[in-house]
Amino acid sequence: MGLPLVLTLALGACSSGQDPDVGNTGGTTGSGGQTASGGANAGTGGATGGRSASGGTTHSTGGSASGGETASGSGGRTSTGGDGSGGASSSACTRELLDGLLDAYFTALGAGDPSSLPLADGAKFTENGEVLEIGMTDFWQDAGDAKYSQRLLDTEQCSAAAQAVVPENTTDLPVAVRLKVVSGQLTEIETIVVRPGDYTASFAVASDPAAIISMADGIGWHDEVPEAQRATREELTGWIDKYFRAFPQGVCNVSQGCRRLENGGGNFSCGTGATCAQGSGSGGFDPRVILADEVRGIAAGFTIFDYMSDGHLDMHMMKMSDGQVHAVHALLRDTNSMSGWD
Repeated sequence: MGLPLVLTLALGACSSGQDPDVGNTGGTTGSGGQTASGGANAGTGGATGGRSASGGTTHSTGGSASGGETASGSGGRTSTGGDGSGGASSSACTRELLDGLLDAYFTALGAGDPSSLPLADGAKFTENGEVLEIGMTDFWQDAGDAKYSQRLLDTEQCSAAAQAVVPENTTDLPVAVRLKVVSGQLTEIETIVVRPGDYTASFAVASDPAAIISMADGIGWHDEVPEAQRATREELTGWIDKYFRAFPQGVCNVSQGCRRLENGGGNFSCGTGATCAQGSGSGGFDPRVILADEVRGIAAGFTIFDYMSDGHLDMHMMKMSDGQVHAVHALLRDTNSMSGWD
């Protein structure tokens, strides 16, 4: 999908008063198995709608776009400019634009051809911590249509992030994506592709991409959080900032049923009863990028995870509502502490 079509769709959505947020790509799994009937939560734009499982694209009503100032992140720790910043503010940045660009990215990936993407001059692309030419990697040549994606749309930093399940030939893989947008063009594309055996920490579990899809419906990654239960941007970014900086003591405010996956595997407890210690903990990871989506109650952080192991390129995504965290999903793989954005 080229930029003109993305913008045409966005303008059409704005004229109807709706904000369609696409929550699934690829055509095989509708929003983690969610049915097409049933209304979605009312968005901040006031529209309601169901998720369409047919045609392979899932729509939920989205909140009104927030633009303007660049978020400072959590206590000023999150970067807001330069390589790996996660985005720059833009008054024209909307949820429709970001979601459409994620659609365009996964469509181009499935086709093995990035020429339809609105790439800015000098756009930077990384895959698994290496700066490469987009479209020329083995994954780009062998990837199929995405089967599922759970998405964060950050209009303040004009960035989007997703955890997805994408087949490489006949093997489904966990994939993380971060897009940075300036004036409607992609300036940064960061990807993490986790093949079997790519994560070799002594405590690592086997990847299970099917679990990412099967658990999505119960978590409600694509659901909008009712306004009265929404976390502020500061709460979302602050939680994941503390999680990294005070790991493993930094986890807190998790629900009784909160589960944590690593590349889809493990199904661990998030750490029920943790008190969110103020100390530095024993991890002390420095989050390079933190993004937040208040409408869906999602935050994502990118860091190098090197707790009791060599450094792993890591993207964490968590879901929060009503003051509690209900899921934490990590995608990570060996990169010997390299991110490609340092």
